[in-house]
Amino acid sequence: MAVSACGLGLLPKAPGTWGSLPPVLVVLVCGHFHICPIITLGILIFFIIAMSIVTITAAPWYEAHFGQKDPPQVVSDEVSGQSIALLGMAWLSPPTEQPEIWIGLAILSFVLFRLFDIWKPGLIDTAQRIKGGWGVLLDDVFAGIVAGGIILIIATMFVR
Repeated sequence: MAVSACGLGLLPKAPGTWGSLPPVLVVLVCGHFHICPIITLGILIFFIIAMSIVTITAAPWYEAHFGQKDPPQVVSDEVSGQSIALLGMAWLSPPTEQPEIWIGLAILSFVLFRLFDIWKPGLIDTAQRIKGGWGVLLDDVFAGIVAGGIILIIATMFVR
């Protein structure tokens, strides 16, 4: 169940997009309730570690079960990658006067992660060719790093 992010990967259309939503929702909820950024970061780091372990260790099972290396139903890698992308903005306290900046950064993080995860430029594409769960995971990790780097630059420019 963890590899499908509690069933999100089993939805018929765009399972990777659905699987990327839980970390975004966590960040938006934490921001809405003004949860301390350290707690938000802790939750994201937990997602990164837990979902990375699930993706890597369950690879033999899901490859045999679904009959392919990176089946669309497996979205634990998207949860991990999207969580990495959100690290670029989750260290901020949500502004009470302009919450749309916080929301915009979270949405942009989601869009950029999905863009890089689907497009797979350069190293992101190369990473998915690694065998087993590491290949399934690393393309999403690299997509998350690139998206998170862009978000970090934007966040430091616009949020004071």
